[in-house]
Amino acid sequence: MLAQLIEFVSNHYVLSTLLVVLLILFAFNELNKGGRSLSNRELTSLVNSDQGLVLDIRAKKDFDAGHIVGAVHIPYDKLATRMVELEKHKDKTLIVVCAMGQTAGPACAQLKKAGFTVAKLAGGMGSWRGDNLPVVK
Repeated sequence: MLAQLIEFVSNHYVLSTLLVVLLILFAFNELNKGGRSLSNRELTSLVNSDQGLVLDIRAKKDFDAGHIVGAVHIPYDKLATRMVELEKHKDKTLIVVCAMGQTAGPACAQLKKAGFTVAKLAGGMGSWRGDNLPVVK
C-alpha cells in the first residue's frame, strides 16, 4: 500500500502538492477561527490584570470536580442560550476553558461572532492540571 501511495505521489506530484497545501490552509483556518490560544502563564497574567475572565464550558460534574479560581461556568451545550449572562464582561477577553482544548475552538467562534473578544486555554484543564496549577471545588 505504501508503494502504491509513493507511486501515485510521484506520478501526480502537482495534485499531491495541491492536496497538502489545501490541508495546511484548512488547518490554519480552523485554528484561527476559534481565537488565539493562551498558555497557562498568559491566562494567569490576563486574569490577574483584570483584563480576562475564565469561562469554563465543561459539564457541571467536571466543573464541580475542580476549576480555575474565579471561573464562570456555562456548559457548552447551554452557551447559545446563556450568552447574555456574559454581556457585562464584553470589556474583557473571555478565556474559554474545556477539558482538553478541543471544544474551546467552536465555543470561541460562537462568542466571537456575538462580538466578544475571545481566547482559549491551550490544552484546556488537562494542561492546567498537568502544570500542577491550583483548582477549587
